[in-house]
Amino acid sequence: MTTATVVGSGPNGMAAALTLAGAGVRVTVVEAADRLGGGVRTSELTLPGLLHDECAAFHPLGPSSPYLRSVELEGAGLRWAWAPHELAHPLAAGGGAVLQRSVAATAAGLGDDGRRWAQVFGPLVERFGAISREVMGPVLHVPSHPLALARFGLRSAAPATLLARAWRGPAAAALFGGVAAHAMRPLDSVFSSAIGVMLTTAAHADGWPVAVGGSEAILRASLRRAEELGVRLETGRCVTSIDELGTDLVLLDTRPAAAARILGRRLPARVRRAFERYVPAPGVFKVDLAVEGGVPWRHEQSRRAGTVHVGGDLSEVAYAEREVVAGRMPARPFVLVGQQHLADPTRSKGDVHPVYAYAHVPHGYDGDATDSIVSRIEEFAPGFKDRILATASRSVSQGFEKNANLDGGDVIGGAGDLRQLVFRPRVAADPYATGVPGAFLCSASTPPGAGAHGMCGYLAARSALRSLA
Repeated sequence: MTTATVVGSGPNGMAAALTLAGAGVRVTVVEAADRLGGGVRTSELTLPGLLHDECAAFHPLGPSSPYLRSVELEGAGLRWAWAPHELAHPLAAGGGAVLQRSVAATAAGLGDDGRRWAQVFGPLVERFGAISREVMGPVLHVPSHPLALARFGLRSAAPATLLARAWRGPAAAALFGGVAAHAMRPLDSVFSSAIGVMLTTAAHADGWPVAVGGSEAILRASLRRAEELGVRLETGRCVTSIDELGTDLVLLDTRPAAAARILGRRLPARVRRAFERYVPAPGVFKVDLAVEGGVPWRHEQSRRAGTVHVGGDLSEVAYAEREVVAGRMPARPFVLVGQQHLADPTRSKGDVHPVYAYAHVPHGYDGDATDSIVSRIEEFAPGFKDRILATASRSVSQGFEKNANLDGGDVIGGAGDLRQLVFRPRVAADPYATGVPGAFLCSASTPPGAGAHGMCGYLAARSALRSLA
């Protein structure tokens, strides 16, 4: 029987393990931490009974993920839930915009810009099934749906600030700009619209759901499938060399530089150079809060949104992201707030709710952004500070201590610049192959990138299986 070791138990490591095991491979998953899960852990970080996601929180590509569908995690206990609104972006003086599942409802709330919003996203939502299958894999491939992909590509290729000119008012432009900022790159750069277009389309098509009971529910469902398939799990073991493993296949749910260290002298020199010069993304500084009565947003619709982007108008968001990419901490950072309890009330305790927030910060940032994050929210939700009962902050270095893949605070597996958007993690026909026979990279540093959708691990495992033919 073919044997495999998967190094790392995050969503991509588990996806690789289940895909291989489902094909009859005997699989062992090795995790350096004492706890499985990587980016899909959930804990009581502030007060007893409040459930906080430690990293991944919302899963806009979860329902459409071919991998998650293939292993039927919903049949293993995974359940999705949605807040009344997917996303809100408050502006000064109580204004703002809200993104709803319905394109028409969203457009109706955008006034004169509504018609153009529907023109940009309506056709993409109609073809989302085809588009998602095309983009949830390597960028370079022979498309099965070329027309749908071309329409998506035309919108994605533009700088986010240029595409935002489609809307004349500040609300629609800020709404899109906040989503585009998930890419953590300058919004005036080519292809900076790509993430924004994809996530906005996904929000209209499938929403931005949460996993009931916390993101760790994805892990729990995966572990049930792993038990059925006979996958062996080890924790507290740090792999330093491929020579320790002795299996036919090795799949690494690690950063490229860590993969280079593990593969050692077996790694071809050209691949080593590519892995070692792979560029990380900016970091995040995360704060979890126990908030009595929830966040008192001045913008009423933000009180019903699962995700709230706190960044002001488009120019403010663009400035903050440009500063972060340049290595400078902005005084008023772009902050993302998660109100998962609106979709999943089981995370709260009475009228005390878990609130999830993080700011984009420079890679390797060694400061404390807690006060900046709280003050930023207070700008748009007066009285917020008075409702906070407990706080738990996670600095950039603390994130790395818990999960080595979060080196420098990078939660998206590497910078999304043009080179790494197309060639991730290196220029190669097979982005998962390392050049070492039987060894493959399966982390978020491979296509299609970050998220708990499991597609990086799924596609890497399929590549590994093809190598056996």
